Amino acid sequence: MSSAKTAAATQTPQKVPAKAAATSSTAKQARPLGHVTFVGVGPGDPALLTIAGRDVLANADAVVVEGPEHDAFLGYCRAGVEVIDGSGAEGSRALRVAARARLVVKTAKSAANVVRLLTGDPFTFSSGAEEAAACRKAGISFNVVPGVSEVSAVPAYAGIPLTVKSEREVTVLDLAEAKLDFSRLHPKQTLVLLNAVDVLKDVATALVESGFDAGTPVCATVGGTTTAQTSVVGTLGTIVADLRAAKVVGEAVIVVGSVVEQREALSWFETKPLFGWRILVPRTKDQAGPLMDRLRRYGAMPEEVPTISVEPPRNPQQMDKAIRGLVEGRYEWVAFTSVNAVKAVREKFDEYGLDARAFSGLKIAAVGEKTAEAIAAWGIRPDLLPSGEQSAAGLVEDWPPFDEVLDPINRVFLPRADIATETLVAGLTDLGWEVDDVTAYRTVRAAPPPAPTREAIKSGKFDAVVFTSSSTVRNLVGIAGKPHASTVIAVIGPATLKTAEEHGLRVDAMAEAPSAEELADALARFGADRRDTMVEAGEPVTRPSERRSGSRRKS
Repeated sequence: MSSAKTAAATQTPQKVPAKAAATSSTAKQARPLGHVTFVGVGPGDPALLTIAGRDVLANADAVVVEGPEHDAFLGYCRAGVEVIDGSGAEGSRALRVAARARLVVKTAKSAANVVRLLTGDPFTFSSGAEEAAACRKAGISFNVVPGVSEVSAVPAYAGIPLTVKSEREVTVLDLAEAKLDFSRLHPKQTLVLLNAVDVLKDVATALVESGFDAGTPVCATVGGTTTAQTSVVGTLGTIVADLRAAKVVGEAVIVVGSVVEQREALSWFETKPLFGWRILVPRTKDQAGPLMDRLRRYGAMPEEVPTISVEPPRNPQQMDKAIRGLVEGRYEWVAFTSVNAVKAVREKFDEYGLDARAFSGLKIAAVGEKTAEAIAAWGIRPDLLPSGEQSAAGLVEDWPPFDEVLDPINRVFLPRADIATETLVAGLTDLGWEVDDVTAYRTVRAAPPPAPTREAIKSGKFDAVVFTSSSTVRNLVGIAGKPHASTVIAVIGPATLKTAEEHGLRVDAMAEAPSAEELADALARFGADRRDTMVEAGEPVTRPSERRSGSRRKS
């Protein structure tokens, strides 16, 4: 039975005057029913949701989902939307579909705008058609937003075109609950088999008996369009044994035919430089998003583990005094060394009822592009950015020395973390500036991750770790221990590299510029080079976690 709680509360019938009853009846009939939009979300990759589907979700009053696999799409909904589990009853497909249809109709009678999410396409090997028919029968209007079907998407992600110049006929067979006659098929067809894993041995035998050659290429893909995708290639005569040897578990989309041979040249998803890599992202939770997204683009499976928490300074009076001094014209420059520093000053401005106009007449410096973007979001364009290395040292290289004639004030406001290095302060002091070095925020070590994560870090089950600051190195080692010697280490810049080496880690990749995107790009380049080396050597392409090295020497 569905876990959704949508049943209306029962009420004790009461006698009412005839006139009142007639009025009540009329009111009930006049009450408009809800509207249902059936939205296909694709077979697994959240990026395959269409723009139309995203826009419909933004206006939903209630969303009927099929399970946790649809959670990624709820972020497009407005706050307070009702989410209903539509996974359906146990039993045959007919029972499950009937239960889902009743739930959708019931929800539509109590909510104005209902969105029903369906994996793949609503009208292709899905229950969407039956559910829509139930809505029509109940007098409920509906729309359909087509989605990308697994029939076409999964082979495409596996690098298999369903049609080529010499093969134009495609037959799709769903073996869920039907016994099919294979004698009508002919070997020139490309077959796409759904729900066939449990009966694959019988299907392969039946196809061979129907005239297909036992050497016909076959590809079975599990977890299609996700970073967990695995494809096993064989023939009708070997595919069952091949799947067993590969220890692949789960339902698969299976393609039978000569088009499978195209995979060797056209595989694009499973050959991404970080495909299938399990990557640890030790970082402040609210800053992990861009890095996680970039790593996924390269085919990785990133896992965020908070190692630091950003908190206000213990003594807020120092920041209060600096903000007052900024307003009163005490400073010539304000130097921002991180996005968190920008955020801390903005929060103080909000507290005092100030806005960007308070920076009028001041010169603004930013240590790198990401910090500059945070300042720009405030409506301010930095006056100074490093022309070379995006770091405190790079900023000092370009900072003009204090000139008593040109500079009316010799003071710099430097809001920063409590554990920041002294590079910028020392450099500006040498240039003749007086620096108000103010703690704008504190970085506090987070609680240790769960035991399974700690064990995975120490035993090498992570393929790579990406460090975005020296503090993430120190804190990860402090709360979880050192990564295994086989784990690839990538860092965001020279200071982080130095800290990693001080902790006995060999750094394999370093970002060309201090940003999350550049860090992911650097790791991807390392992964691509590593893959190319294995291919050129004729070795199977494996992940770092599958190749244990005895030790990691320091570079």
